[in-house]
Amino acid sequence: MITRLLQLVVEKTLTRSPAIAILGPRQVGKTTLAKTIAGQKSGYHYLDLENPLDYQKLTDAYTYLQSFEDTCVILDEVQRMPQLFSILRPLIDEHRIPGRFILLGSASPLLIRGVSESLAGRIAYMELTGIGLLELPEDIDFRINWFRGSFPNALIAATDEDSKNWLNDFIRSYIERDLAYLFGVELSPVILRNFWSMLAHANGNIWNAETFARSLGVTAPTVLRYISFLEGGYIVRRLPPWFVNAKKRLIKSPKVYIRDTGLLHRLLYIPDLDSLFGHPGVGGSWEGYVIEQIYQQRSFDLELFYYRTQAGAECDLLLVKGITPLACIEIKLSNTPNVSRGFISCTEDLQPKYKYVITPGSDTFTTQHGVVITNLYHFITFLLPGLR
Repeated sequence: MITRLLQLVVEKTLTRSPAIAILGPRQVGKTTLAKTIAGQKSGYHYLDLENPLDYQKLTDAYTYLQSFEDTCVILDEVQRMPQLFSILRPLIDEHRIPGRFILLGSASPLLIRGVSESLAGRIAYMELTGIGLLELPEDIDFRINWFRGSFPNALIAATDEDSKNWLNDFIRSYIERDLAYLFGVELSPVILRNFWSMLAHANGNIWNAETFARSLGVTAPTVLRYISFLEGGYIVRRLPPWFVNAKKRLIKSPKVYIRDTGLLHRLLYIPDLDSLFGHPGVGGSWEGYVIEQIYQQRSFDLELFYYRTQAGAECDLLLVKGITPLACIEIKLSNTPNVSRGFISCTEDLQPKYKYVITPGSDTFTTQHGVVITNLYHFITFLLPGLR
């Protein structure tokens, strides 16, 4: 079993908080993580709210859960019963002990009505992302992680063919069943399939809702609703632009990425790693992979943006602390990269403390412009933790 880096954080949080919510996409390993942690203590009681029998047990949720006041209760796919949050509040207040409830969900708390109001001050939120570079077993190279993606079943599959079959099944089930079920809305499977395909081909590019709407034959609000659902389900990332205190004409639309590169490569019908390097989407794929690795390992006070002016100054990723640009990052697939003039212009505009170009496997050195060239593993292991 792969040990998740989040495990230590969750265990520490459970020693002081009565409830914790572990959120993330489906099939990412939330249930396994929760059972592993709870099982190390005095045991647990597990309820899957997508199981009709478990759902029925919570018809009178207050009375039922009250009988487990000294047992850790794991509530899986908790977004299926949003009314449960208001019931948990008095249960916690009546018997407030650490680690009483572990809530697992596949939707952002912003999409679960009433969560923040009901359990404010009583719950800690954690996001479990896919398996990252620093969690890989020794026999799995980062290139496999990049190609197959971060879902455990796809990553550790016996063959590439098994991995692709699992991802194909995930895409079909997520489009045709899970999205509508997850958010309780009617979504057209045909439009969603086309939408996924368009997102894959637009991966790493500027988001334009009007273009998507015209191509799909729907309204822009419908497209925005779809992208919000995918973002809320931890499948898509919209990377916002940075334009605070800027005096230049800037691009102010977000960039869009499919967060799991394995899903991206399936949607693009890329059969193997060798074919990926010859595909026009390889640059955007590597860029998205690097952004996700940095997102997983960043400190919580660092926010992620990109920066681009209409005159051509650009950096792929901007790490911001408060309202201060801390690090400008250019992401290159080549291990012998040239630092672009647009990136230098970006650093002149923003005056960050740190300037990096991140590659798959280059040595670490500093250019005459003060830009540090480094590889992804070295950056997230040694440089990212020191950004202050």
